[in-house]
Amino acid sequence: MSQLKYIGQSAPRIEGMEKVTGATQFTDDLDFGPNLLFAAIVESPYAHARIENIDTSKAEKLPGVVKVVTGKDFPYKFGLYMHDRYVFAQDRVRFIGEQVAAVIARDPATARRGAGLVKVQYKELEPLFSVYDAVKEKPKCLIHPDLKNYTHVPWFFPQVDTNIAHLRKVRKGDMEKGFQEADHIFEDEYTVPRYAHCAIEHHAAVGKLDHSGRLTLWTASQSPHTQRHLFTQALEPLGFTHKDIRVISMAVGGGFGGKAGVSMEILAAALATAVKGHPVKVLWSREQEFYNTYQRQGLHSKLKVGVKNDGTITALEEILYWDAGAYVEYGANVVNAAGLSATGPYRIPNLKIDSVCIYTNLPPGGPYRGFGYSEFIFGLESHFNEIAKKLGIDPKEFRKKNAIQEGDTLAYGSKMNPSGLLECIDKVAEAIEWDKDFPVNDPNKAVGKGISLMWKAPAMPPNASSTAFLKFNEDGSLNILVSAMEIGQGFLTVMAQIAAEILTVPPGQIRVETPDTDRNPYEWQTVASHITWGTGTAVKRAAEDAREQIFDLMEKALGKNRDALYLEDAMVKSHDEPDFKLPLKDFVINGVMMEDGTWRGGPIVGRGMFMPEFASALSDPETSQGGKPNVHYTVGASAIRIEIDKQTGKVRIPKVVLAVDAGKAINPDLVRGQIIGGILQGLGTVLYEDMRFDEKGKLLNPNFTDYKIPTSLDIPDEIVPIIVEVPQPDGPFGARGIGEHTMIPIAPIVANAVEDALEIRIKSMPITAEKIALAIKEKNEVEKLRS
Repeated sequence: MSQLKYIGQSAPRIEGMEKVTGATQFTDDLDFGPNLLFAAIVESPYAHARIENIDTSKAEKLPGVVKVVTGKDFPYKFGLYMHDRYVFAQDRVRFIGEQVAAVIARDPATARRGAGLVKVQYKELEPLFSVYDAVKEKPKCLIHPDLKNYTHVPWFFPQVDTNIAHLRKVRKGDMEKGFQEADHIFEDEYTVPRYAHCAIEHHAAVGKLDHSGRLTLWTASQSPHTQRHLFTQALEPLGFTHKDIRVISMAVGGGFGGKAGVSMEILAAALATAVKGHPVKVLWSREQEFYNTYQRQGLHSKLKVGVKNDGTITALEEILYWDAGAYVEYGANVVNAAGLSATGPYRIPNLKIDSVCIYTNLPPGGPYRGFGYSEFIFGLESHFNEIAKKLGIDPKEFRKKNAIQEGDTLAYGSKMNPSGLLECIDKVAEAIEWDKDFPVNDPNKAVGKGISLMWKAPAMPPNASSTAFLKFNEDGSLNILVSAMEIGQGFLTVMAQIAAEILTVPPGQIRVETPDTDRNPYEWQTVASHITWGTGTAVKRAAEDAREQIFDLMEKALGKNRDALYLEDAMVKSHDEPDFKLPLKDFVINGVMMEDGTWRGGPIVGRGMFMPEFASALSDPETSQGGKPNVHYTVGASAIRIEIDKQTGKVRIPKVVLAVDAGKAINPDLVRGQIIGGILQGLGTVLYEDMRFDEKGKLLNPNFTDYKIPTSLDIPDEIVPIIVEVPQPDGPFGARGIGEHTMIPIAPIVANAVEDALEIRIKSMPITAEKIALAIKEKNEVEKLRS
């Protein structure tokens, strides 16, 4: 295709796009059936304890209570990558807030009162909150003494009789030689705390087991088919198979990874089986959103880098200690993905990386936008900036010198895909005016600039697949059935644009349906920034399949030369016959009538599927060499200019820029929106957000009063989104995903700008105004003593 008619013309395509989507909202009148019941959860007050006894008698006698369930009713494990978690705690609890029992009642207030009447006797056990305590040769306890018996994916390597749930080792080159060749060796440590997703919409799920044995779940989920699969696995002892479970998902009011996989939704599925014929609703409070859904994992990183005088990196040794929490059924794959890519977008010949997934008695960690990359990039890019400064090399030039290029060997032996990384660096530097000094006239203010690179690969199993059905209607309009989720990224619009490009039907005449696992075809999950690439390819193939059926019909029924046929303006045309124009609506349902009154054709239905058949997660467990665990990388760069009030530590941001190589921006406006949103979410994590736990492991700030997130008043004065396009060979029209990537470099650009302004390196997040002010005070006191 020499010219894309629809792709890139984002503004006209947005007009009328209210016709594109078929998102059914989670409204009050949604019919779950009569007699909706409500569940309240009995939670553990201890971070680590043995359950001695559960007395439900008082709760069961409370008027309005229908059923009380405990772990003995559901002794079933579940998990995406590792089966290490029970629906309800069995013999022990492992974090404060873990579900121990549930009370089902006819109204929420009665359910809550009933939960308060359930009496649980515990024997408190020694908890572990520090990753360093947990990985000692003889830790105080084993949080999961049965780790050796857990089922897990073949690319996980649990360390038996330890608190290490998974260890990803990467070895490349000759480390001894690499450090010998270095003129300098720089070592340091960096810390990233836990973070909350902070989606405005709470987690909610309704489950109903009808009298035919069909279990239906209504969820706000990024993963309807994966949820169905995990529900089936967990409830298989009750006789359920995949055909018996249906998941209906609506548009999601914020996900960021927090609504991927299965967390609280398993409760609605299980509880529905206890009250057959009645729908049961489980709704998380804002506090529960903080402490009993996935949190972003904490990270302690240790870095040792060998470098030549000219800035060439010769060796990298990196240990990543991940605070994965009480259960790692999803979070261990974050650790795995980060370990494989912990070099960042750099060409480094000699590597030793250990990415360590560690059980602690804090809430379970899991997927969060960036999937571990934001965490390790903070330390890596901060450290590289320090190295450049100590060598007297411009930080931008240091990055350009070592930036990975197409064909370079990755950490695990595969080759780097095409990318516009150097172009991203140059465009960011130009936009931020990297070489220009910005003088400040106020002695109480300091200004600084920071730069960082970023990259990310879709972290997904090698057989993660996408499918799409496309069907015409009588008027030539289209319905596209897919099972990826709209989570605010504009996915439904982009799928319509892809189909429109192939079939030349205006996007406003295309409706993309939200998932129902009974109706819509399979999709792994809406995670990993792979949907435009994976689902988009499936939709493109479905549209191409429909187009080929159309051309087949024209050849069969009308005798047209199919090689001369093409689609334009929702009509079939021919290069051989300029006057031939047959509107799609005239035949895509009814077919073509022949001279004898018979018909040819029938309803046109397209089918498309995509699986990355070239990917493999299998490799040498000691080196990670072999296989191809990542399908490709999306790369980019970001830079910032800040102003710091030296008395208060408050940071003002006059300008921030970010360039991302999108391969092909199918909808540039949506890409720019993702850039801006990623920047703002990243600024929240580095400047404001901070989860605080007490000495018992209780979260102290599970609310938006004490857990600060950015508001409109915190938006930078100027945000410059930059789109670079170096096509991804196997992406739809060259596109690749960019959704998570845009927040990944934000923490290090701020840290590097603070150091540039104050000559103070802050090595732990968040970099709050208080932390900056205290660092300035400490620096001044040291300088005063020296003088």
